[in-house]
Amino acid sequence: MTTDAPASTAVLFDIDGTLVDSNYLHVEAWDRAFVAVGHPVDVWRIHRAIGMDSADLLAQALGDDADRLGDQAKEHHDRVYSSTTGRLRVIQGARELLAELSSRGARVVLATSAPQHELDVLLDLLDVAPSVDAVTSSEDVETAKPAPDIIEVALQRAGVPAERAVMVGDAVWDVVAAQRAGVACIGLLSGGYGREELLAAGAVVVYDDAADLLSQLDGSPISPRLAR
Repeated sequence: MTTDAPASTAVLFDIDGTLVDSNYLHVEAWDRAFVAVGHPVDVWRIHRAIGMDSADLLAQALGDDADRLGDQAKEHHDRVYSSTTGRLRVIQGARELLAELSSRGARVVLATSAPQHELDVLLDLLDVAPSVDAVTSSEDVETAKPAPDIIEVALQRAGVPAERAVMVGDAVWDVVAAQRAGVACIGLLSGGYGREELLAAGAVVVYDDAADLLSQLDGSPISPRLAR
């Protein structure tokens, strides 16, 4: 991976739910984790929190019990999720979208706050190194989305200002984080969030998934930036 040559724009991608079909495995893992610590949480509530910083997710799910049960629940989640990674699948069109953007001169950055052990699995599955200029992880920031920190790190590594970047994500928290960093965000439905809620959060447009965005790339908010 290299970031030496100038580029017209940067396209920042979340991974979980955007490039890899992993959100519902995380939901399952958190569900089992909360049951294991004696604090069951309705599954729909867990899904609403997927994509946000784990500390925020635990606080939202466990409430006053977060300090007492949070670390234990996270350990259970990590163990359960690790046992399900054989079920991970690359979302349709993800590899092709990254390759096309790279071929058009964009800097492609995987802007995720996944912990390194999860990121290693995701990167191995994606197998997109030739198309990617930089990658972030949880080691780069203290607070994940919806804080803008990971987006700001991604911009630094891409070497472009916020106005020359576009974020692509599947969760409301991706949209909020991008907005806070001053970056336009494209929403995808592949993570299970609804079109209207992504738009209400500030997404400039919403596509079904990576394949849908690829098929409409020339008419997307990315295309004008590539032409600069």
